[in-house]
Amino acid sequence: MQKILVQGGIRLDGEVRISGAKNAVLPILCATLLADSPVCITNVPRLHDVLTTAKLLAGLGAGVEHAGDVMTVDPRSVNSHVAPYELVKTMRASVLVLGPLLAKHGVAEVSLPGGCAIGSRPVDLHIKGLQALGADITVDHGFIKARSNGRLKGARHVFELVSVGATENVLMAAALAEGTSVLENAAMEPEIVDLANCLNAMGANISGAGSSRIVIEGVPHLSGCTHAVIADRIETGTFLVAAAMTGGRVTVTHARPGTLDAVLDKLRETGADIAIEGDRITLDMHGKRPQAVNLTTAPHPAFPTDMQAQFMALDCVAEGVGVINETIFENRFMHVNELLRLGADIRVDGHTAVVRGVAKLSGAPVMATDLRASASLILAGLVADGDTVIDRIYHLDRGYENIEAKLGALGARIRRVD
Repeated sequence: MQKILVQGGIRLDGEVRISGAKNAVLPILCATLLADSPVCITNVPRLHDVLTTAKLLAGLGAGVEHAGDVMTVDPRSVNSHVAPYELVKTMRASVLVLGPLLAKHGVAEVSLPGGCAIGSRPVDLHIKGLQALGADITVDHGFIKARSNGRLKGARHVFELVSVGATENVLMAAALAEGTSVLENAAMEPEIVDLANCLNAMGANISGAGSSRIVIEGVPHLSGCTHAVIADRIETGTFLVAAAMTGGRVTVTHARPGTLDAVLDKLRETGADIAIEGDRITLDMHGKRPQAVNLTTAPHPAFPTDMQAQFMALDCVAEGVGVINETIFENRFMHVNELLRLGADIRVDGHTAVVRGVAKLSGAPVMATDLRASASLILAGLVADGDTVIDRIYHLDRGYENIEAKLGALGARIRRVD
């Protein structure tokens, strides 16, 4: 099994191009099932989760062509409505075919999902939202089985909790429902906006995406379109944190600065100079050691849970003490034990971690426990003395496109080893 070897001590410098957003492209690919003709998606990142989604769509009978960063999906040949455990178990986002299959074909069977082991992410929010649109849903032998009697019916639905996935699933289903749907307490992430923009390009009538209240005027048919996926704000943040930790100067290009306000504010607190010009963000640390920051994760537009592990790595080598509160996922401190192996000083009490910065980390063998944890270990390795070897990097390939080549182009000494 491949590992990543990082030799620390290099100050990062240069430019890096940001890929399309993992958390945007997956629901958009699932949304292609709603169309009556081929949908062309551009700026598609080459990630394991994207390839898994393509395999899932092909398994449902869709035609899928993938060339470079362009993926074209022809949903007209879909002849199955079952998403099997073999594919769904590796990627929680697979549950996002539930709404489109149900709305388009009146029937769907989707295995209960898998993915990163970062905590409970129940599908009951998805189920209740689709039931509000008139779906008949049961959970039987590990499958969510959904049916509708004719077209789904528009309805007002209030999500009990803010959920990105549930908002996406119900939003997609409501696009083809009969009448008007109003989703209250909806997730406000930029990826929701991107999904709505894609659906509108297909002929949907959606307003309010990006706010807590989304209104969908159902239409009888959706057609094909061409849509470019937004830039990955988490990849953007990860490279900026890497620059801050190493005291470097890095420019990320093809980014979406407006999706990163909370992250950029925290980076400024570390002492970084940040300049924004169009789709370019430059972070310059001027060789300084970062200052520790406190943060609390919360739904967008607050600080994203997907950046918590990276900022914990930064606090590990910062001046001062940082307090991190994780409010989204109960198991998202699994990287703490691995950072401790590198010499970090972290104390965890429930959902709060207190990180006391140390002057130096020391390289050691560590193990990735989830996608963002794997990124945090690479970041820590960039500033550790000696070699850091990161095992179980298949997590990394789910969400970062060729991260070692991108970091290498910035001067990092990083490579894959067998």
